[in-house]
Amino acid sequence: MKILFSPSEDKDIFSPYQNVLENSLWINERFQDRKKCIDIYNKILSNKDEKELSKLFGFKNKKDIEKFLAIEFFTCKMQKAVLRYTGVAYNSLKYTSLDMKAQEFIDTNVMIFSNLLGPILASDKIPYYKLKQGESLRGFDTASYYKKIFSDDIDEWLGEDFTVDLRAAFYEKFYSLKKPHVTMKFYKRGKALSHFAKVCRGAVLRTIANYKPQNISDFEQIDFENLHIKEIKKVGLKTEYSFEIKA
Repeated sequence: MKILFSPSEDKDIFSPYQNVLENSLWINERFQDRKKCIDIYNKILSNKDEKELSKLFGFKNKKDIEKFLAIEFFTCKMQKAVLRYTGVAYNSLKYTSLDMKAQEFIDTNVMIFSNLLGPILASDKIPYYKLKQGESLRGFDTASYYKKIFSDDIDEWLGEDFTVDLRAAFYEKFYSLKKPHVTMKFYKRGKALSHFAKVCRGAVLRTIANYKPQNISDFEQIDFENLHIKEIKKVGLKTEYSFEIKA
């Protein structure tokens, strides 16, 4: 089974691994493709233009901006991607409280779409960085770039595996699925959720990691806590599950 997931803008600064970035990311022999984005990012940081950095990071506070300026991407300490990200979905996932087999399942089978680094695995070691969702690098669109560069590789990684797409809609810009897959939407009192949907995605990923379904039949047997199936709709290659949050 494979799962596609979103990153988060919030990140933990703790960096326990002394890795070289070139050897730390999925398909490390393709690092030069990622380096094109990283080099532009580093140039923006080294220029230290407060207005440009504020736009890049989505920060207005000078102190918030300054903590990212001293990072040397190619030699700095790293953290596993699934632990680096600390947004609401990751808080809901509660990765460190999962048993080792569930953690290994996530490490191996979850792909995260980083705004700066492109497609990475949950186990990849990454630096502490900041790039606001949807923000280009001086006009360079990382989403369309990574889609062009890595789509064939992602197709191969997914193979014939049962696939669940838990990404926010924005990250579909990085990769379009070309095979049957499952997506999920979340409702409360009949209203589609946006921000709180992130909490649901994290909780769903946690449950999937515990159950480890291998196909659609296994998936359909999962009783997701506090979620009730409202509708199952098939459109083309996509089977969309709509869930109502139980009161």
